[in-house]
Amino acid sequence: MSLKIIIVGAGLGGLAAAISIKLEKPEHDVLVIESAPELAEVGAGLQVTPNATRLLIRWGLGNILKDLSSSPEEFTIHRYSDGKILGKREGYGKEMVEKYKSPFWDMHRADLQLALYDRATDLGVKFRFGALVTNIDARIPSATLANGENIHGDLIVGADGLWSKCRESLWGKAHSPIPTGDLAYRVILQVQDIEDDALRHFFETPRVALWAGPDCHVICYPVKANKLLNLVLLVPDNLPEGVSRVPGDIGEMLQIFQDWDPRLRDLLSMVQKVDKWKLMHMEELERWSNSEATVVFLGDACHPMLPYLAQGAGSSLEDGAALGSLLSRATSREDLFKTLQIYENLRKSRSSSLQKGSMRQRQYNHLPDGSEQQHRDRLMNEQMAEPLPGYPFYWLDPAQQSFVYGYDVYEEIKRHDRMGTGLL
Repeated sequence: MSLKIIIVGAGLGGLAAAISIKLEKPEHDVLVIESAPELAEVGAGLQVTPNATRLLIRWGLGNILKDLSSSPEEFTIHRYSDGKILGKREGYGKEMVEKYKSPFWDMHRADLQLALYDRATDLGVKFRFGALVTNIDARIPSATLANGENIHGDLIVGADGLWSKCRESLWGKAHSPIPTGDLAYRVILQVQDIEDDALRHFFETPRVALWAGPDCHVICYPVKANKLLNLVLLVPDNLPEGVSRVPGDIGEMLQIFQDWDPRLRDLLSMVQKVDKWKLMHMEELERWSNSEATVVFLGDACHPMLPYLAQGAGSSLEDGAALGSLLSRATSREDLFKTLQIYENLRKSRSSSLQKGSMRQRQYNHLPDGSEQQHRDRLMNEQMAEPLPGYPFYWLDPAQQSFVYGYDVYEEIKRHDRMGTGLL
């Protein structure tokens, strides 16, 4: 028997779930409802790490995305003021493939989203764009659109992000996002427009460069096959309460970084327009599905990821993969309660660990000058050639790398099957 599954949200997690469901169980009827009128070229860069790229390759997107992405040859960590290298790893992209059997890709979010959409369409997933969900009735279940239309199914997947209407409709406003104290400036530059020869050459080599400073940090990497440079600048939040995004003041941004590495200042001098994004957070939902097993959540709708580990995209793709694989075992509504409990049990401990790890990384990134910062930098200098477990920046920490990048959703499901933990 097939199920009708309604996915609310055509973000990365919703598209991943749609693809996974149709690949694992083509008979299931999958409809994705998206409030935007179309998938547009919006967003900025993403770090898509081996735990996520192995899923994309499994889903048949490897060749397409490889040509649109960049794999870093170097990963460098710099002191904010003079650009001194605190940590460095050469051959980083090659090392990732050797260690985790899958690449590390930097890419534009729009490239990934559109590739996922095309794949989902090829698999027979149906889409409704320009359809805003205003309410869900978990008893049926059904989703009500802004035009009054009701869409019925067997299961609703809330993949509608941090400000989830599905979550609000099901459980009220008790899970409202809260400010983190940080905001992000997001910048895209053309590499070919960098006038300084040395600086352009520095970034023509595919790399991830991170500057760590008091209360702020900057991460920079190429996207669009090394043609564009993506910068994310994390600074203290000064936006008014209730305001999540506004046009940024370039003069204000330049003033914040006036004492930083001259190379970074040269890049920022090229910026002609920038937005400010308030970083919001929310505690992980205690329950990812309702007791009737008619509604389930994934990604930012149930466990928002702050950007300090660059795992927002990866964890959403993992959720979608896991949910799709497990739903392939459901043949009737009666199977859904157990299926959704298994999904939550499989995914929740990992998402909790990633959430906590992200907050720890924020602290290391933003240490003020002083004894803690000096200890951090001294440890990094001692481990310049070979980082050891406990290294302050997770990208180079072999233990944290292994935990994050070595994870394989499908192998994890198989492991639980072998252990007889009830996944069959």
